[in-house]
Amino acid sequence: MDHVIRPVRAEEWAKARELRLSALQDPAAPIAFLETYEQAVERPDGYWQNRTATAAEGVVARQFIAEAPDGRWDGTLTVFVERPASEVRFGEAAKTDQTHLVGVFVRPEARAAGVADALFRAALDWSWALAGPPVKRVRLYVHERNERAKAFYLRFGFVASGDSVPAPGDGTARELELEILR
Repeated sequence: MDHVIRPVRAEEWAKARELRLSALQDPAAPIAFLETYEQAVERPDGYWQNRTATAAEGVVARQFIAEAPDGRWDGTLTVFVERPASEVRFGEAAKTDQTHLVGVFVRPEARAAGVADALFRAALDWSWALAGPPVKRVRLYVHERNERAKAFYLRFGFVASGDSVPAPGDGTARELELEILR
């Protein structure tokens, strides 16, 4: 793999926006993400600037990107820090100090090249090294019908926690919680 995996920088908000909009056009987007392309494309620049600056600070969140040699961003994932007293963004409230992986996306042409593995290694390394009370687990949610993503997460080492929540907008489907314990 010839990509550099690194945290996003605050001034890179336009590239972060472009990659998110690309992710939301992926065929799996309706079951992989909690927003639509139409919602995201209407957000003002200030939204993207704030979102990227927060992820660049690395205090409550960190966004990692996979940068190709030509500067193109081919993948991303975001890590939220969750403590028992934290605001609940999605799923069940944190029962322990943990991180939560969201917004996982690798462009189709970069898949099966180690990009996702490298992004996940960076996210786990960052999670285990966080200051403050040690993170005891890393979690994520995956739609029960998102077989490609679920297969990758299980291969990477995540296991089912046994918890699930209703899939937003679909009362018949579930989002399955997967975890890696420290």
